[in-house]
Amino acid sequence: RKKRDYRSLWVMRINAAAREHGVSYSVFMSGIKKAGIELDRKSLADLAVRDAAAFASIVAQAKTAAGVA
Repeated sequence: RKKRDYRSLWVMRINAAAREHGVSYSVFMSGIKKAGIELDRKSLADLAVRDAAAFASIVAQAKTAAGVA
């Protein structure tokens, strides 16, 4: 149960941060897979909360790989 709750929290944080940059969670996750970025949800959520500049850089790479303007 606890693992499920943490995963849900990480997804919510990533979704909120990704939407601030104009991309949905699903497009963002697809983009990072296509870009070859191998960060787990826990690491991405931590970046979204603690290092906005690094997360913005990852979002830009994901958008490019996903073909989103």
